[in-house]
Amino acid sequence: MKTLGIFRHAKSDWNDARLRDFDRPLNKRGRKGAAVMGKHILEHGVGWKRVLASPAVRVTQTIELAGEAAGETPPITWDRRIYLANSAALMDVLREQEGNPASIILIGHNPGLEDLIFDLVPDDGSSPLRDIVEEKFPTAAYAVLQLDIDQWPDIEENCGKLVHLVRPRDLDPTLGPNIED
Repeated sequence: MKTLGIFRHAKSDWNDARLRDFDRPLNKRGRKGAAVMGKHILEHGVGWKRVLASPAVRVTQTIELAGEAAGETPPITWDRRIYLANSAALMDVLREQEGNPASIILIGHNPGLEDLIFDLVPDDGSSPLRDIVEEKFPTAAYAVLQLDIDQWPDIEENCGKLVHLVRPRDLDPTLGPNIED
């Protein structure tokens, strides 16, 4: 059994049209959401053995603020392939992990992260949390999956169960949709 965490970057700023997508920072609500989620992730207590992350600015800032709020930031493996990757590419990144860590948290972007959940968790009506993800996996959302595999190279579609899902608005209503920054 392996544990996979999926953490989407917090809300980014679209105000500077001159910036490349890769270079967009977090906006005010995103900074607050990253901090709230960082504390939750620590309190949830998985104890992530490996952190894999996109090096995009909005992801690096999300991790920095989440780590500050939690009081710790584990070592991070930055992998540019995670930036805007689709589900198949993310599964390839996970399959390549050496050392067989018990848990990995993947920090990146939609639609790839959301699609990864859909590919790993069967659509058989048994997961009300999957139904919530189908509505939307918003910025700074955090999901935990239990994977029925012994080694990361064994990851395949429908091998997972979604056991935990928290969105920023679940912890702080001011971080919900349609709230101005």
